[in-house]
Amino acid sequence: MRAEVLLDAARLAEIDRAILDNIAAHKLPGAVFHLERDGAVYQKAYGRFTYDDGASRVTPDTVFDAASLSKVLSTAPSVLLLAEEGKLDLEAPLVRYFPECANGGKEAITVRQLLTHSSGLPAGLPAKPAWQGIDAAHRLACAQIATHAPGSLFRYSDINYILLGRLVERVAGMPLERFAQERIFTPLGMADTGYRPLERMAAGRIAPTQRGGAEASLHADLAPNQLLAGVVHDPTVRRIGGVAGSAGVFSTARDVARFGRMLAGGGQLDGVRILSTDSVRLLTTAQSPGGLALRGMGMDIDSPYAQRPRGTVFPVGSYGHTGFTGCILWVDPQSRTFYVFLSNRVYPDDKSNVLALYTQLGTLSAQAAGVAPAPR
Repeated sequence: MRAEVLLDAARLAEIDRAILDNIAAHKLPGAVFHLERDGAVYQKAYGRFTYDDGASRVTPDTVFDAASLSKVLSTAPSVLLLAEEGKLDLEAPLVRYFPECANGGKEAITVRQLLTHSSGLPAGLPAKPAWQGIDAAHRLACAQIATHAPGSLFRYSDINYILLGRLVERVAGMPLERFAQERIFTPLGMADTGYRPLERMAAGRIAPTQRGGAEASLHADLAPNQLLAGVVHDPTVRRIGGVAGSAGVFSTARDVARFGRMLAGGGQLDGVRILSTDSVRLLTTAQSPGGLALRGMGMDIDSPYAQRPRGTVFPVGSYGHTGFTGCILWVDPQSRTFYVFLSNRVYPDDKSNVLALYTQLGTLSAQAAGVAPAPR
C-alpha cells in the first residue's frame, strides 16, 4: 500500500465512515472498496457476509456476484475482440448473425445499437410462461418486438446483452464463459473471476446475495430460507443456467481493479495487451446515436445511471458501470484514477437502496485522489 503518495487520508476516512454507516443501518452487510491513482492504492474490506453476529468477515479475497458489471468485464470486450479480428462487424445488423431474429422490427438493429442500449428492445425477458435454458432464452429474445425504431431511444436492456453473449458464442465457436476466460480473465491475471464460481472454489469465499422467502416473487425458485451464494442472483440468468451476456460473472475487488488498471493503461497491463487502443476507445467513449444518453460500446458515460457513481467531481468523459447487487467500477482516464466497490447490498431480500452511498463514493474517491473538480 502506498496510499500516502497521492491519496488524501482525511477523505479516505470519510469513505470508511460512509460505508460503515451504511452497514450499521443494514443497507448492506459487507463490501470491499479499492481506489487507485498512478500506483497509489487504497483497499479495505468492511463488514460481514450477512448481518448475523457470527457470519464470516468480508476480506479482500471475498468473491462477489458482479451482476451487470459482467456486461463490461466480459461481454462487451469479447465482442470488441472479435471485431478486432475481423470476425464480426459492429455496424452489421443483428440478423446477419441471427436470421431467426428477423421479425418484430428487429431487422435494422445493429451490433453497435445492442452495445449502446439503443436497439429499441424491451428491458428484460418475461418470466412467464415459464421457460428454462439458454436456447429458450434466445428464442424468447428473438421473439421480442422493438418498441421504438433502432437508434431513436436509450433504454438499458438486458436483452441487448443476452443477444451479444450469444453472438460471441456463435462467432467464436465456443461458450462465452470460455472465450472470456481465455482472452480476458486469464491473461489479465484475474484469478478469481469467472462464471459459475462453485465449479472452482468453495462457497465459503462467496458473499451471499439472497435468502429465499415467500415474499420474494422474483426468486420463487428458492426454497424458504435458502441461502443463495455462488449462484447468480439475477433470476433470468439463473433460469438460463448461470452464464449470459447480461450477468453471471463473479469477481473480487482486486481482480476488477486489474481490469480498471488495464483500461487506464490503454488496453494493456504488465506487458500483456488485452484490448487494442481502438477497442478501448470504442468501449469507453461516446458511441451512442446523436441526441441519446452518452454510452460507449459497453461503458456508461452520461446516462441517468452514471450520475451517482460519477459523483460531483469526476468529469463527464469519465466512465464506468454498476451492478444491481451493489457493485461499481468507475474510471477517469484524464487523471488515471479509478475506484471499485463490490458489495452484496441485495442481501437478504433486494430491498436495500444504496444509491446515496454511490454518490458519496464517487465524490469522495475523486477528492481523495486529488482530481480537480470538473466544470459543470
